[in-house]
Amino acid sequence: MRMYDIIKNKRDGLTLSSEEIAFFVRGFTDGSIPDYQASALMMAIYFNGMEERETFDLTMMMTDSGDRVDLSKIKGITADKHSTGGVGDKTSLIIAPICAACGVRMAKMSGRGLGHTGGTIDKLESIPGYKTTVDPQDFVDIVNKIGLSIIGQSGDLAPADKLLYAQRDVTATVDSIPLIASSIMSKKLAAGAECIMLDVKTGSGAFMKTTDAARELAKAMIAIGRRAGRKMAALITDMDVPLGRCIGNALEVIEAVDVLKGNGRSDLVEICLALSAGILEQSLNLSEEDSLAAARRALEDGSAYDRFLDMVKAHGGDLSFIKDTSKFRLSPHTREITALKEGYISRIDTEKCGLASLLTGAGRSSKSDSIDFGAGIRLHKTYGESLKKGEPYATLYAGSQDKLDAAEKMLQSAVTISETPPPQKTLIIDRL
Repeated sequence: MRMYDIIKNKRDGLTLSSEEIAFFVRGFTDGSIPDYQASALMMAIYFNGMEERETFDLTMMMTDSGDRVDLSKIKGITADKHSTGGVGDKTSLIIAPICAACGVRMAKMSGRGLGHTGGTIDKLESIPGYKTTVDPQDFVDIVNKIGLSIIGQSGDLAPADKLLYAQRDVTATVDSIPLIASSIMSKKLAAGAECIMLDVKTGSGAFMKTTDAARELAKAMIAIGRRAGRKMAALITDMDVPLGRCIGNALEVIEAVDVLKGNGRSDLVEICLALSAGILEQSLNLSEEDSLAAARRALEDGSAYDRFLDMVKAHGGDLSFIKDTSKFRLSPHTREITALKEGYISRIDTEKCGLASLLTGAGRSSKSDSIDFGAGIRLHKTYGESLKKGEPYATLYAGSQDKLDAAEKMLQSAVTISETPPPQKTLIIDRL
């Protein structure tokens, strides 16, 4: 078998065999297939796509290229949730405790933020003492004891995906549905959960800018998961507006705790309950109505908050910061951003909001960058809300005045104020 022939077949729009895909993934992973041939195949896939079986084969080969997490010693059904990335998206911190309080075992591996999107692990590490790296047996023990654990990715999960993504990143082939779906699902399958809930974002702050593209990606990932024997579901959710009021690591933990204490903003609560219900429905075989009722009950009776406290304690975190979130040290330099005229916020460019947060020091431009846990943005007003001239609509937190200057310029360019109220947005666009 020759790599030349595999490239030619896909270039000509033919379907690759399982053997051809296996040959490519093994060869690129072990270095016997050079970068330039991998690049040629990625471009051919970008233009000609892949059939469902091809995408599944690619996913499974990447999944099998490294470690698989063994969750067999966890008692009960295990579940995971994946978001395709957003701004202000702290939902995992809320959903995992809700589902654990309802009897699902949430054994979750999460990632760090990069660019305009945030990462769950960065948020958790803003809690003093919280350890996101634990021994595999300790991970299993924590889930068995309290029902949930969120850690950083451990071991060598899907190394072929890391190599292929790096190649796609420099060859303008990132935004291909089969390649995105196989990349995400190879890591999710390697992480071992029996049920996987997908939150596929669409809008200005999302990777998938249109609803049609988000729906296509969700369907591709569901198909892969079901072929692999996993229970799958997805929501298509709006990321045209930042989720909640806070962007930044400690700020988002504070907001997540507020939700768990029953004081959350309605948009954030709505999406967290819907995603939690989706997990409960597929994990516990409940009806949609009963799943939503159970999720809401766990939030309202405080049991989800108690599970979050349990998780923080199990991972070595300082519980006093959760019980009294005013103890979090936010960045010392602050600035209020005020409305230049009276009106309504008719648009918020969510990607620019994420970039503004990055400029405060809350994010990273490359994987090696350090972050300021106390930096970020607190929105006082958001989409559709009215403003008077000179009224503050956001507060920036940063480590220096220079960072505030850059972030303010970016944030102001993200917000449009109009004379009339804008149309209402739909947060949950579709369920699959």
